[in-house]
Amino acid sequence: MSLSAEIRPLPISAADLDEARAALLRKEKELMRLQDEIAEERRRLPWMEVTKDYRFKAPEGEVTLSDLFGEKSQLFIKHFMLSPGQTTQCVGCSLEVDHVTGLLEHFAANDISYVVVARAPLDEIEAVRQRMNWKFRWVSSYGTDFGYDFGVSFRSEDVAAGRAKFRNGGGVPPGMEDASGDDVFYKDEAGRIFHTYSASGRGGERFLGIYQYIDSTPKGRVEPVHGTLADWARPNNLYGQGGTVGPDGRYHASACGCAAHK
Repeated sequence: MSLSAEIRPLPISAADLDEARAALLRKEKELMRLQDEIAEERRRLPWMEVTKDYRFKAPEGEVTLSDLFGEKSQLFIKHFMLSPGQTTQCVGCSLEVDHVTGLLEHFAANDISYVVVARAPLDEIEAVRQRMNWKFRWVSSYGTDFGYDFGVSFRSEDVAAGRAKFRNGGGVPPGMEDASGDDVFYKDEAGRIFHTYSASGRGGERFLGIYQYIDSTPKGRVEPVHGTLADWARPNNLYGQGGTVGPDGRYHASACGCAAHK
């Protein structure tokens, strides 16, 4: 896609470029300082103790929320939009978890355990993991209240009645029973677990480092249809294969024959 005439800059001198860059740099530094302030405020948020006994299915068997910490005191959970029986793949969740493959050792060095959770049964999760060659820990919350309690899963009757709401306040599209989200937990020396932070919607962009690269280029974000990454992102093994992405962020192969195309 070429640059439009409206944003294509006229040739200028090196001195003019330095002056324009210095003006922008001042704003970038202001933003950086504000981000530091927000990060500090985020760390000062009140914590909610988690006392419910959540259990998950993992390849080695049943595990508890406490088990997901491993030997770390901090746990980052990515809620992946994979409902039971879902055959389409969420492009946003896929893009987010693609960021962490080379970071797992760095997380561990910073006392962080990273785990992905989905409501789909474990065998369906494992099929996606193997297809994508993902190496992070991924467990199933199938049959539990975990996703519902943390505002990323919605019961079908609530969706049908219009009662289901994203935790960022937006309504849930019909037929969508699982959403993307991120949660952070802390476990103290006594074994008590606390929920310390959550993000969803555009708040999840914090974990999409690719946008820092895209936003630095002349074309920037090219998202004219949905106004989100659904306009361009695909599972990393499906670029150039055609297909579409629906408003719910799920990829549909060309002529896949699913209900979305009927």
